[in-house]
Amino acid sequence: MSIEVKVPELPESVSDATVVAWRKQPGEAIKRDESLVDLETDKVVLEVPSPIDGIVAEHHQAEGDVVVGGQLLATVKALSAENVNENTAREQGEIIITPSAKKMIVENQLNSEDIMGSGKDGRVLKEDVQAFMQQALAVSTTVKKEPPVQFEVVEEKVTEAVSHDNSQGDRIEKRVPMTRLRARIAERLLDAQHHAAILTTFNEVNMQPVMDLRNKYKDLFAKKYDVKLGFMSFFVKATVEALRRFPAVNASIDGNDIVYHGYFDIGVAIASARGLVVPVLRNADQMSLAEIESGIANLVDKAKNNQLSMDDMTGGTFSLTNGGVFGSMLSTPIINPPQSGILGMHKIQQRAMVENGEVVVQPVMYLALSYDHRIIDGAEAVQFLVTIKDVLEDPARILVGV
Repeated sequence: MSIEVKVPELPESVSDATVVAWRKQPGEAIKRDESLVDLETDKVVLEVPSPIDGIVAEHHQAEGDVVVGGQLLATVKALSAENVNENTAREQGEIIITPSAKKMIVENQLNSEDIMGSGKDGRVLKEDVQAFMQQALAVSTTVKKEPPVQFEVVEEKVTEAVSHDNSQGDRIEKRVPMTRLRARIAERLLDAQHHAAILTTFNEVNMQPVMDLRNKYKDLFAKKYDVKLGFMSFFVKATVEALRRFPAVNASIDGNDIVYHGYFDIGVAIASARGLVVPVLRNADQMSLAEIESGIANLVDKAKNNQLSMDDMTGGTFSLTNGGVFGSMLSTPIINPPQSGILGMHKIQQRAMVENGEVVVQPVMYLALSYDHRIIDGAEAVQFLVTIKDVLEDPARILVGV
């Protein structure tokens, strides 16, 4: 019995997907819920699992093909009792031999381990046994009639499909099509620049109070919540407080309307192997520091393993991006439409600051707020960033909500 594997139903915002990688080839065994093929949309990579234990019978789409919901991807043949026994033997490293081949091996007193199988999954066929016997006979005849021959081993260098000779000064170019995700990123970034009046305002924050608090409680925090206490949870908390005070920064434009959101879904920019993704922490205002850290860690893990769902990627009222982890000192981040603002975090650097008339060295981070000037005035943007600065420089405000 064969089972059809089809493209899962795609969300309304996604019209189609691209077949990017087959995880199992025709003839290979596959287990129920094991990944069969990866589909890439303009937002996420979807893993399509096998519905049964079986053998992949046929691919109906090639890598690079564009498919839509409900379209046939592959057929998987259910395992028979004989297939199950062979599959078990294969997993245990045993040689699979057809009955006719086994009969010839026994009759001619051959060692099955010396025979290379050419059948599916290395199965030894009758023809393999015949070829082995003919080869053995030819070798035996050659040894008797011909003197030993000396062979010179010549090492050959295997080159890639695109090779070059450095001595000739060749300049190599490689043309690779954009992935769906990369193309969508490019489209959205251009859209943001073409349709929003983006400005960026800057400030600096003394990170010493947060660092002291983190160092004091990080061991107890990790022991109690089984997650590290990082800086992101403090920034998310400070951002939510600023969004409460300046709701226009948490709003978006829809046609000629301004939509004010009464909730705080914070997007967190993550650099994945396939490109930048911005999954969302929903209802961040209702989350504790531990829940925020755990939520971000979960999203990072999903991004690394291409397991982000459509629900993880949709929505969001404001975003954070941390270029500091890569060493960035300052940047002007681009907003993520239809959002109206994004906070850029950067590397913490020891700098000279004036406190109470004296110059002291403190760990300082530059902050950047890019915002859509169509609905956010400059004064609001500056005060929004100052609020984040105030909360971070006195993190006790997070507890008392001031």
